Amino acid sequence: MYTKDKIDSFVKTAPILQDIINAKPVSWLNPELKLMKNAPKFPITLKDMKAAEDLWKRFAPFFVKAFPETEKSNGVLESPLQEIPNMQKLLSKENGQIEGRLFLKCDNELPISGSIKARGGFFEIMVYAEKLALEAGLLKKDDDYSILTSPKFKDFFSKHKIGVGSTGNLGLSIGIISAKLGFQVTVFVSADAKEWKKELLREKGVTVVEFAGDFSEAILAGRNQTNADPNAHFVDDEDSQDLFLGYTAGALRIADQLKSQHIKVDAEHPLFVYSPCGVGGSPGGTAFGLKQIYGDHVHCFFIEPTHCPAVLTGLVTGEMSHISVQDIGLDNVTEADGLAVGRPSHFATEISKHLISGVFTIEDETLFKLLAQLKDSENIFLEPSATAGLIGPQRVQQTDYAKTHQLNLKNATHIAWATGGFLVPEHQRQEFYERGRKQLVAI
Repeated sequence: MYTKDKIDSFVKTAPILQDIINAKPVSWLNPELKLMKNAPKFPITLKDMKAAEDLWKRFAPFFVKAFPETEKSNGVLESPLQEIPNMQKLLSKENGQIEGRLFLKCDNELPISGSIKARGGFFEIMVYAEKLALEAGLLKKDDDYSILTSPKFKDFFSKHKIGVGSTGNLGLSIGIISAKLGFQVTVFVSADAKEWKKELLREKGVTVVEFAGDFSEAILAGRNQTNADPNAHFVDDEDSQDLFLGYTAGALRIADQLKSQHIKVDAEHPLFVYSPCGVGGSPGGTAFGLKQIYGDHVHCFFIEPTHCPAVLTGLVTGEMSHISVQDIGLDNVTEADGLAVGRPSHFATEISKHLISGVFTIEDETLFKLLAQLKDSENIFLEPSATAGLIGPQRVQQTDYAKTHQLNLKNATHIAWATGGFLVPEHQRQEFYERGRKQLVAI
């Protein structure tokens, strides 16, 4: 679809694309970033975010009954916002002082599925399950939703199917919640999906269909097969408003956590949020949510692997979801399975285009090095892709972003969004850690 001449013309317009093509780590600041007062009209609003949060509240009794580990939190699925001063010191020693304070949003500890994907994945299945049950006259919105665990509902949901294409964590979250409700669920996984994730899905009663190709192949096959069945629902990571909306509710929660820790966010106290990025749905949803709450005082950055910067390629060329990383000659191969995506989300990227401050790319070996450093300094384990946000503060400081936007970084709050890790088996954790330690020894 894209000739060499066409790619060359993109490079001429945006020279940074040559470094992206050469798989070099880059720091790109978004020229399309808009002040919130000038932002275009978006298909979702703060009102939709609050309605999404209400749905989470209705389902809380279901979670308490279906997943006893959520009893302590009364069925609220949330993760800590934790300051990581030892990691900040370690990074500062290596690459120059990080100004402000560094926090980790610990979605690696999110109950049940241990990843940010539960925010969107669980939410979309909740929307679908509620709609089916309401239409069938089995449920009213003022019911106690713990009744959804009863045999009557499991039998009802078992007549319906769920499908999803995934490189890993989205499939896990969709598989876990769908199977628990009683749906027949199939996860179409790409070659990048880790073996332990596929095994865990099968243990939960999920059908796993494997493809030798990448995410685009898995999602296309999944979409076609699922949509051919009138009793099936496909969770479309490339184009789902419900998934996106589920992620936005995370912003409301993080705002409460910042408030409870007496952390100001205003013109004098900027907030920076750094999110690992695959197809762009979860970081796009949380960025959108944070922008609705904090406006121009929050600055959101995505971090992608150098071999699959799908969102960055779409934004730099202006081609959005029409272009893939394979079109510019990259192989879309990374150890960060959740980020192994060649083409960005159509829905999310159109929104992120005007809201995100920039995109940074990172090499695989740096992910493992950060994993080992975080374990050594804070005793926190993340899976490799989840460490990506930790490069954010220093990358920002290496650009003129703060100067251009007249920001006082000394008062900044930096949040690296840790997107997964809780369910990684012990032997796999050890392998990841050892690989990271080798990087540190080699320095």
